[in-house]
Amino acid sequence: MEILAFGVQADEKPLIEAAFQDHHEVRGLDVFLNADTAPIAAGHEVISTSVNCDLGAEVLASLAAGGTRMVAQRSTGFNNIDLTVAERLGLTVARVSFYSPYSVAEFAWALAMAVNRRIVRASTRTRDFDFRLDGLMGRDMHGRTVGVLGTGKIGEAFARIAHGFGMRLLGWDITENPACLDLGMTYVPKEQLLAESDLVSLHVPLMPETSRLIDGPALKTMRDDAVLINSSRGGLIDTAALVAELRAGRFTGVGLDVYEAEAGLFFLDKSLTAIEDDTLARLVTFPNVLVTSHQAYYTVDAVSQIVETTVNNVLDYSAGRRSENVLVPRS
Repeated sequence: MEILAFGVQADEKPLIEAAFQDHHEVRGLDVFLNADTAPIAAGHEVISTSVNCDLGAEVLASLAAGGTRMVAQRSTGFNNIDLTVAERLGLTVARVSFYSPYSVAEFAWALAMAVNRRIVRASTRTRDFDFRLDGLMGRDMHGRTVGVLGTGKIGEAFARIAHGFGMRLLGWDITENPACLDLGMTYVPKEQLLAESDLVSLHVPLMPETSRLIDGPALKTMRDDAVLINSSRGGLIDTAALVAELRAGRFTGVGLDVYEAEAGLFFLDKSLTAIEDDTLARLVTFPNVLVTSHQAYYTVDAVSQIVETTVNNVLDYSAGRRSENVLVPRS
């Protein structure tokens, strides 16, 4: 059986091919699955997708009509998949429920330190042999307060790094993580966390309950000199409201690895194309904002785990087994 994998990055392709080589043939495509590319999947019982693929009702119907019976998503998030429609069409859907939390947590800290210490601005200057320090002053993280919204595996890993910096830890989640409590974390209401934190980092999944968790009122609750980091899902932040606060001169720094309208932009080369998204175009002009293209997970360790789990999900489907990764079981 040939597996058709959509949205495969160049660095990812050899890892996917090596993982599948003893089981199934795999053909990796750099194009993302959407209504225009869905017909390519015709005749493929199993396809694999990335988080920026479109698996809405129209695309799922096209897949089912072409003979696809299983979707193996190569991510933890699945907000891009209409699970209700998938179940109605008899499509099995599985995801990767766990991979290295350190990849995302470490990258979130890389963003935090980059905006706090003005690393990008400093690097740009020195390339022009401008070695002035004006405008590059940052702050020690030691002794300051960090607020972690979402204290699952990634949030816990982020908190452990913060603990190493010697920071005061505040947490917010529906359940308290004993490991975070052992680090000295205090769980508080979201409003208190935002008001008291020098650094706020988001590590919650995107669900209807968390959509725009950081909206206009939440942003106004934060300190004027706070640092805001999002390496989870773009939809957690009301970006237009964030731009309004940035225009008012607020926040020491903002580091975003995700964007709420990133589909059709991230993972693609748009350098020769006019960007029609005015909010994103404005966002990247602020000198205290750093935007990266959803790469927090992108380490050889994490991607290898993602690919290995994807292979196992396909093998489980073929054998009629069900694991914790299955979102819609085989009918």
